[in-house]
Amino acid sequence: MPAVPNRLAQEPSLYLRQHQDNPVDWWAWCPEAFAAARALDRPVLVSVGYSSCHWCHVMARESFEQPWIAELMNRHFVCIKVDREERPEVDKLMMDAVQMVQGHGGWPLNCFCLPDGRPFFGGTYFPPEDRGQGQVPWPQLLMRVADFYHRNKSELAANADAIAHNLTHLTRAPDADGTAPSPADLLGAGRRLCEQHDDQHGGLGGAPKFPSPSSLDLLLALRGTAAVAADRPFATRIDAVLTMTLGAMARGGLYDQVGGGFHRYCVDRDWTVPHFEKMLYDNAQLLGTYAEAWARYRDPLYARVVAETVAWLEREMGLANGLLAASLDADTDHHEGLTYVWKAPEVAEVLGAEAFDFAQVYGLSDRGNFEGANIPKLKGKIADRDRLAGARAKLLARRNQRPQPGRDDKALLGWNALAVRGLAQAAWIFGRRDWHALAARIEATLWRTCVDETGPTLALRAVVHGETATLPATLTDHAWLVEAELALAATAGWAGGDPTRHAARAAALLRTAQLGFGDPHEVGYFLVAAERSDLAVRQKDWFDNAVPAGNSSLLHGFAGVAALTGEPTWAEEFAVLARAYGGVSRNVPHGAAHALTALTRQAIGVATLEPPAGADGEALRTALCGDERTSPHARPFRPVFLRPAGTSPRYQLCVGTTCLPPLATPAEVAEHL
Repeated sequence: MPAVPNRLAQEPSLYLRQHQDNPVDWWAWCPEAFAAARALDRPVLVSVGYSSCHWCHVMARESFEQPWIAELMNRHFVCIKVDREERPEVDKLMMDAVQMVQGHGGWPLNCFCLPDGRPFFGGTYFPPEDRGQGQVPWPQLLMRVADFYHRNKSELAANADAIAHNLTHLTRAPDADGTAPSPADLLGAGRRLCEQHDDQHGGLGGAPKFPSPSSLDLLLALRGTAAVAADRPFATRIDAVLTMTLGAMARGGLYDQVGGGFHRYCVDRDWTVPHFEKMLYDNAQLLGTYAEAWARYRDPLYARVVAETVAWLEREMGLANGLLAASLDADTDHHEGLTYVWKAPEVAEVLGAEAFDFAQVYGLSDRGNFEGANIPKLKGKIADRDRLAGARAKLLARRNQRPQPGRDDKALLGWNALAVRGLAQAAWIFGRRDWHALAARIEATLWRTCVDETGPTLALRAVVHGETATLPATLTDHAWLVEAELALAATAGWAGGDPTRHAARAAALLRTAQLGFGDPHEVGYFLVAAERSDLAVRQKDWFDNAVPAGNSSLLHGFAGVAALTGEPTWAEEFAVLARAYGGVSRNVPHGAAHALTALTRQAIGVATLEPPAGADGEALRTALCGDERTSPHARPFRPVFLRPAGTSPRYQLCVGTTCLPPLATPAEVAEHL
């Protein structure tokens, strides 16, 4: 008998529609689901995942698609499916609750709640039967929870109260002592990050290994300070950590050596086997990280990685509406990585006489390094890589004939904003006006599609399907769009755009965030607006994960808008929010690296530059960023906000609140940065 589609068949989310044929009577997140739970006196199961998640697919096949397991779920629970990418605030609430109970989290995320939405228990992946690994089978867990709910409702309510109380407590700034991190604290944070480095294989920490762009950005920012430059052992250590990690990521399986772009993470220490999903947010952030690293170290591999990642974004992630898609699936035809791996005979068939050379340079063998096949890893030199560009193109053409991983075609405001920031940064550093134009087009589409400017403050929608934007934007959406506007404002003068407009948009977004997400009683900003009543706890987002936290990102916004507008209120807001990070910088620097990067750049002074009318923008860019013909900078590379051209025949450079005497040439400007 064919499956009868459930409620999720009408949802725009690809992830939800992946579950439309489950025999589970799924609801989307909505008030009606909780009303049904109250009417039926049943607990609520909130199951969270995303379309490119491998283990989400596994649990769906093993449990949610099985009629007898679905019958247990339908009889005893009201079941809600959530796309974590569309509902990050729901994901955070449920994830924090599960981590509080279990000590760890992940996806799929399965959280049990009372009918009023308060979580009381949960976990991640559960197998359908006992496999001797200490995991409770999913059917058994369902029956235990259902039985406990009806026999010990008061105990569950007390547990839910305790979780809600603890979650509320976590809204306060963690370890805040009322003081902003000192320069010594920032340097100490960098030292602790370096201590986490795997000196054998690169990367921060052991397996699984994630790219951690926020932490790498912090090390790059610290490396650009006079204090680190004066401490040669520390400077050398940062150089070693950055170059080894960035090189290992670019040479290993994390990076798609054939098609460009980064996978989500690697499961092993030596960066061989990735978790094959490709996320927009990882690639968006790594564009800026590798571009800035190239500006300092001039490793040609970094330049190749940036160019190929942009090409991948344009080739595989571009949507008809002008935005970028959210992700590519880890699985193809229910097999993880099927699209990306190679067996030696197929490589020989495609490349012919070049096959042996390619195998030597990229570490291919008959035995393989992943389930009898090969994940290419760059073993040779950059010259070898460049020589084999044609071979990689042939393999990509063959790969494109294979079944392809599913693409989640929703466009997320926040992730596209991260891409705008990364593209603008890379465009400036590499002198690619076409990349800047791409960033500007995405930004214009976001404003046309997601931003309503008709009210007293802006109203943002976070999720775009086709031409329609839905769902209220979170703090992170606002903050990341601020950073995108600032990246364009910094470089628009060079690329022929309007820096004033981008600065004004950034300020308007900050004012909206202040009014909609600010806490009148304590420091920090809430993740959701005050009018949201569908969450058991209104939380604050303090810690960076795969993406920067909203409060971390706001620090960059306040600092940048203060520099561009000269309005003291923004500098005051920066100072207030900075006081939330004193303890964090000393205890968990990796958890707030994006915030500490903003604090580092503020400490050395945000730079603004007014060029003279008719100034050669490309000569200025080359002087500040260099090119492949110039050696690495002996001086620190740092971002600069380009103001509209002035009437003076000289360059006016201001660093922080100090403006230097007018400078005659781009080279003089470079010498003062």
